[in-house]
Amino acid sequence: MEENQYKWGVVIIACMAIFIIVLDSSAMNVAITTLVVELNTTLTAIQGIIAIYALIIASFMLLGSKLQDVLGRKKTFLVGLVIYACGTVTATLSVNATMLLIGWSILEGIGAAMILPATTTIVGSHYTGKDKVTAFGIWGGIAAMGAAVGPIIGGIFTSFLTWRLVFGSELVFVLIIFLFRNRITESTPTLKWKDLDIVGAVLSIVALILIVLGILFLTRPENWGSVTVLIGSGLVLFAIFLLWQRRRIKNGQEPLSDIYLLKNRIFGLGIINNFITQLPLAGFLFIIPVFLQQVTKVDAFTTGLTLLPASITILICSLGGAKLSSKIEPKYVLMLGFIVASFGTFVLGGVFTVSARPIDIVPGTVIFGIGIGLLLSQLTNITMSAAGDDQETDAAGLLNSFKNLGYSVGTALIGVLLLIGIFYGIVAGVEASGQTGNMTKAEIDGGVFKYVEKMQTGTPEVPPELVPYYSQIIDSSISSAMKQAFNVLSLILLLGFVFSIFLPRRRTT
Repeated sequence: MEENQYKWGVVIIACMAIFIIVLDSSAMNVAITTLVVELNTTLTAIQGIIAIYALIIASFMLLGSKLQDVLGRKKTFLVGLVIYACGTVTATLSVNATMLLIGWSILEGIGAAMILPATTTIVGSHYTGKDKVTAFGIWGGIAAMGAAVGPIIGGIFTSFLTWRLVFGSELVFVLIIFLFRNRITESTPTLKWKDLDIVGAVLSIVALILIVLGILFLTRPENWGSVTVLIGSGLVLFAIFLLWQRRRIKNGQEPLSDIYLLKNRIFGLGIINNFITQLPLAGFLFIIPVFLQQVTKVDAFTTGLTLLPASITILICSLGGAKLSSKIEPKYVLMLGFIVASFGTFVLGGVFTVSARPIDIVPGTVIFGIGIGLLLSQLTNITMSAAGDDQETDAAGLLNSFKNLGYSVGTALIGVLLLIGIFYGIVAGVEASGQTGNMTKAEIDGGVFKYVEKMQTGTPEVPPELVPYYSQIIDSSISSAMKQAFNVLSLILLLGFVFSIFLPRRRTT
């Protein structure tokens, strides 16, 4: 009786860990203006912090997954949880952007990279048969729920209490997990520390960090000289990483990850489509709050409320889409998801005007949410179906790494496109106006853009009599840049549709 009563205890523990990790990614986007003001920082800095959080998870995911073979899954999970808790405390007490970066992006990111793959193996090893299917269904549902409720939770905490409670409340979950840690069973380590591929870990981590930092450096034209060096170096190091993994496999040594999985057509295309799906999702969640809070001047709660219909739609369609694949080939559900999501971004591109209201954005976000939900309902099953039983750990590590890399690149790339569009829109607006007062055009450009970077809080560095006029230029520039950014999102989703065409017809379970 007691065993049956508590049989879902392990999956509940795993779900609590997944919930707080996913919550961070979606809850803090609505707090951008508050973070800029309270931490005396800029929009670009917050963009970097959000992108680096997903980047650190992606970079350390393969290492975090492999550590289970050295430490055991339970110890890896608990060590990751301790590191995550240290990051949560640091983020909660942050007094500036650097402290938030260390706590949220780095420490929580490293902790999450150890926790995520461990939860997969903990749940997979504890249940069998129908219970295993049910457990993973609960696990996936809670992850989707965390992403769905994140914006509204972040909005409530930020507007009525403090954004710090987003992080602080996670400590309650961490404490509960530690209290019930004895329900998690340990696995026997199969590797020694000397067998761990440290060189491969360093190569993969540095390569991915350089690539994303290169994209973030695109924000301002004066940094463009460094972009080629950073991205080029990252790509070269990643190529070396792949060659290093192949060499270790040929020499009979334990690789950081079984890269030969990428040669599998279904797995390779699945990885690509997972990466592509995360790009628009991350970009959407970053730039919509920027528009709402800068142009429509709403608070964090209203921002979260505006995003709520899309979040609920994604949750419903991601959970219900699995049933659709029993009647329609998963490949076709995937293709439909890309088309619907692309149509949603196309619709959204037409509503961003200086007179737009939050309610005007909702229909397009719901259409986008339907498409993304359909994509999320299929992608994991399609991708993981290509891996054998002995490849599941490596496959899950690669899948989660590329998904988080996609989220990081999406935040960086779409955010950069938005900021570049705003910058050049301001330059064009100033040139057309001829209203520069006693300041040079360069001083006006810089002062107005700094005002945008501060989410239009404080006072712009322009003559007082020109402030209302330049506010109009800013709002017009943001609206135009949003249209351009969503046109790019539509093209990215159509690219995903093209890749999905090459998937073979097969049913997944």
